[in-house]
Amino acid sequence: MVELLDRKKSANWPELIGRCVVSFILVLLTQFSQFLVPQFFFDLPVFIQLLLSALLLLAVVGAVGWCRRLLRVRASAPAFVFFSLLFVWVVYIAIVRQAATHLMDLLFNGQIILLIFGLYRMLSSDPGLVSYSPPPSDLVAQSSSSEIDTYHQETEFLTSSPYLRRSTEADTELGDRVRCCQICKAYVKGFDHHCPAFGNCIGHKNYLLFIVLLIGFLWTEATYLVCLSQYAAQSVVPDGDGTRLEISLSRKVASSTMLFSILQLVWQVVFLLWHMYCICFNIRTDEWIHWKRYPEFQIFIQSSHGEKSSEVRFKNPYDKGVLQNLKEFMASKR
Repeated sequence: MVELLDRKKSANWPELIGRCVVSFILVLLTQFSQFLVPQFFFDLPVFIQLLLSALLLLAVVGAVGWCRRLLRVRASAPAFVFFSLLFVWVVYIAIVRQAATHLMDLLFNGQIILLIFGLYRMLSSDPGLVSYSPPPSDLVAQSSSSEIDTYHQETEFLTSSPYLRRSTEADTELGDRVRCCQICKAYVKGFDHHCPAFGNCIGHKNYLLFIVLLIGFLWTEATYLVCLSQYAAQSVVPDGDGTRLEISLSRKVASSTMLFSILQLVWQVVFLLWHMYCICFNIRTDEWIHWKRYPEFQIFIQSSHGEKSSEVRFKNPYDKGVLQNLKEFMASKR
């Protein structure tokens, strides 16, 4: 157990630049699909516009995924997050900033800078990698995965390989709550999940940073919506009959980013609540989904119909009460 498994294959610069270009194009397509809603349905209620935006977003994601598989091109999820953040920032500076108060302007720009720094820290952070050297038979199976290019093929291979079937044994050897990431092909202490958006595993050492970054996104998007409300209030201009909305191109662009930000807020709030639940009850996402892989989460109940039959139920051995779980979480991060 002295070797550290490679977390991922290192990509050369042309490949990285190509993925970033593909991600940039995807951001433009995504934002354009959001722009179509205020362009043609500006007078509809916001709730209806949100439904249309969500449907268009799903359609674009499905179409883009099909085209990428057809053309055999790959994108970078962290680059997509970065360019989406940059796009909203450009819209703010070019359009919304003129109506924002000085305090909100300082707050929003500072949040954007902190988010970019946080994305870099998360991308380069150590989630809690643990050394492990699998048996030679497993290494042979693992080495053959280098010939697989697409994500789905790689995942299918790893799931069926003896390397992963041995994960329970390796977890026991390596210590408390060490799990195997199927994407990075590495063992991580306190493994929660692999986050494609941040390009890294979420584990013992960067879980707190992940939560802080998630809250930062929510706070930044909420601040942007406040700035948009100030901009919308100043976009109402009087005419002879009372008031009317000045539906200009800039206002439609601002409205499209508003719809995009609200959709982001919805799923991120649910995601944050889930992780708050995991912290309060001291369980990880991977453990909750794949608890049948880990013996410590299994309790066998003998059936009353026969001695040989039994029922496997879930039991969390790490749950020590909400307050104690929170104390241990904060203490472990320090």
